[in-house]
Amino acid sequence: MFIAAIGLLFLIFVSGIRVLRPTHRGVVETLGKFSRFARPGFHWVIPIIQHLYRINITETMSDIEPQDIITEDNLNASVDLVVFYKVKDDEESIKRAFYSVNEVTAQIVTLAKTTARSVIGEMNFSDVNSKRKELNVKLADVMSKETANWGVEVVRVELKEIAPPDDVQEAMNAVIKAENQKRAAVDFATAVETEADGKRRAAIKEAEGKKQASILEAEGQAQAFDLINKSFVGNAQLLKRLDVTENSLKDNAKIVITEKDISPNFILGEIPIVVKKDGISTISGISELRVTPE
Repeated sequence: MFIAAIGLLFLIFVSGIRVLRPTHRGVVETLGKFSRFARPGFHWVIPIIQHLYRINITETMSDIEPQDIITEDNLNASVDLVVFYKVKDDEESIKRAFYSVNEVTAQIVTLAKTTARSVIGEMNFSDVNSKRKELNVKLADVMSKETANWGVEVVRVELKEIAPPDDVQEAMNAVIKAENQKRAAVDFATAVETEADGKRRAAIKEAEGKKQASILEAEGQAQAFDLINKSFVGNAQLLKRLDVTENSLKDNAKIVITEKDISPNFILGEIPIVVKKDGISTISGISELRVTPE
């Protein structure tokens, strides 16, 4: 009898053992009423009287099936998105996830659909298609406010695909193709203009070089001509002076012997001072020697 009682107690104890992993949190209810918050580790509950309910707190992904949404410019676009969320791990959030919302995952999916219709319906399709990052942030913010009392954190929302009707898609492709062709034409025109400008600058530089060369050549010719002219005039003057000297000597005229050369000169109103010494006539204190026939 005693052994039977020990065995019964052992079975009751074993049947009440509960273990929570780090990826879960839980609540213990006693006869349907919240009793305590259960953290990861070992827990024991009274069989039949108490129950331990678990909830996953890791990040969860909900793939929202594609839905047709009419944008502000009346385009019927097919939108496919994904929501990443998780239940917060504090006691208050766990209690809200259990007692404030029924089936968190199902509620998140429904909320994502309604939020997408509301937000995207107020935007033009071009903005929806080109501003996905801003749209993702806006969807996440709206959903976070709506789930504030669920103990749930909306981590992020990602738009997987936004597909317009076929005819609109064809028109958009045509516009994109035209824009690409326009950019290519502008780039080509810019390249041609750059090449023409380079050639023009090169021609200007070449013309300026030729002009400068012509100026330098003309200046060189002028300097050479001036040098030749001066040389010619000097030689002519020298020849003339030699001729005059020769004629003066023939006519027994007065001449002046200077340090540089012989210069005939008629002495008018001057009385030269002649000093004779050893048969040579000299004049002391002056740089010129005047010789007159005696």
